[in-house]
Parts: sequence; structure tokens; C-alpha cells
Amino acid sequence: MVSSLGFSLFDFNLSAVGTHAFIGLQNWKRAFLQDPEVPLAVLKSFLFAGISLPITFLFALSLALVLNSSLLRGKSLFRALFYFPAMIPFVGTVMIWYGVLNQHAGWINQIIEWVTGFKATGSGGIQWLQSANLVYFSYTWVGLWGVGNTVMTFIAGLQRVPTELYEAAIVDGAGWGTRLRRITLPMITPIIFYNLILSIIGTMQFFLVPYVLNRGDGTPAGMTNFIMVYFYRQSFNYFNMGYGSVIAWIIFLIAMALTVVLFKTQKRWVYYMGDK
Repeated sequence: MVSSLGFSLFDFNLSAVGTHAFIGLQNWKRAFLQDPEVPLAVLKSFLFAGISLPITFLFALSLALVLNSSLLRGKSLFRALFYFPAMIPFVGTVMIWYGVLNQHAGWINQIIEWVTGFKATGSGGIQWLQSANLVYFSYTWVGLWGVGNTVMTFIAGLQRVPTELYEAAIVDGAGWGTRLRRITLPMITPIIFYNLILSIIGTMQFFLVPYVLNRGDGTPAGMTNFIMVYFYRQSFNYFNMGYGSVIAWIIFLIAMALTVVLFKTQKRWVYYMGDK
């Protein structure tokens, strides 16, 4: 972190040996006042988070509720199967999804065409990765493939809910929905809080999926030019290490600010069993 802060004060370009000079806060001025790509990249990151995080959380929680249900047989097998994708190197997972979402011969387009008869493949097919309206949902699908860690933490939280609370609620005539809303969700708010922090940090560092699926060039229409993608392009495509260091600090400061806000507000919605 100290070296990154030092780099940010220099005009430091690795493409030209020996060409670095102290420029003070010029890189910071450029990032905050002169470069319109920085706020746009931050905005794109927040837009994607607004779509991806609710879907991912709802999917992971729903899956955890099913895998923790007393009615499910073979829980260990199903838990292992749903966690297994999280064990696969993520680059391999992304490459698999590149084939699944391929416009010309992707599995999803072929299934849609087979079920509906609609021409979904070929040059006029559904462009999951090339359409500005669909690319965020495509990335979200890729993220759902690796929710195993989130599901496991949710299951751990569900297993810590005292069973006597459910028994008392059933005696009082509470249905499944009421028990979920009044008992389950409040009791697992610490796990929701924990996963939310990790998800926010992960969203600010979202890079590998757009880099592999869309080459990290911001296509389509700049929609995938997330702040981490822009950092990589400035630092390792253009070799502007000084300016890239400033962008890295912006990522850190945004993630830190959001985390602080969550910690400041947790007393309003997070319930710890030890609290009085």
C-alpha cells in the first residue's frame, strides 16, 4: 500500500525505462477532475452490483434453505455437488461459460431454439455477451455457478438457529413464510452481513469474467468497463503505473467507505444472539 501511494505521485510508465518524474498530486487531479472514464467505471461497477448482488443473494439463500431442509434426502451429496464448482479454478469456469453463452452454438441458445422454435443461434441469435442489455445478466449467471461458499456460510447460519424457536412458532400456528420472516432471516443477519461485505469487496474487484469473456476492452458499448478493468488497462496495457496506483487507491477507498457504512448501520438490522 505504501509503495502504491508512492507510485501515485510519479509519472511512472514501465514502457519507457527510466522515464519517471515526481508530479505530486497531478495523477489524483486527473482521476478526480479530468478523466471522465473513472466516474463512469465506478458507475458501471455499481450498476452491475445493483443487478448481480440481489439475484446472487436470493439464489444462494434459497439454495441454502433447500439444502438445509429436513425433507431433503442425500443432503451431503447435494451439498458437495453444489459446492464443487467453487473448487474449480475460476478461469476454467469462465471458459466453460463462454461456450454456454456463445451466440452461434451456445447451449442456452440451442435450448431456447429447440424449446420455442425461435431462431436463437447464428448471426442473428441472442447476443448474451455482445448486447449491452444482456451482458450484466450473463455475468450474473456466471457468478451463480460459483456461489458454493456463500451457500455453505448460509447453511452454517441456518444450523445455528435454535430449533425451539421454530417449535414454539409452530405451536402458535405460524406458517412457513412467517417463520422465515420472523425467525430465520433475523437470526441469520450476521451471516447476511458477512456475505454482503465480501460481495461488495468482490464487486469492486470484479475483473476476471469481463477480461476473459469480453477481452477487458469494455465491450459492449463500454458496459463492462468496470473500475477494476479500467485499472488493469491503465496499469498493464498502457503501463501507466503511477495513474494505475491512483485508481487502485480509489477502489480501496470506495470499498472501505461502503464497509464502514455497513458497520455503522449494522446495529439497526443485524441481530447477535449475545446482545441484550
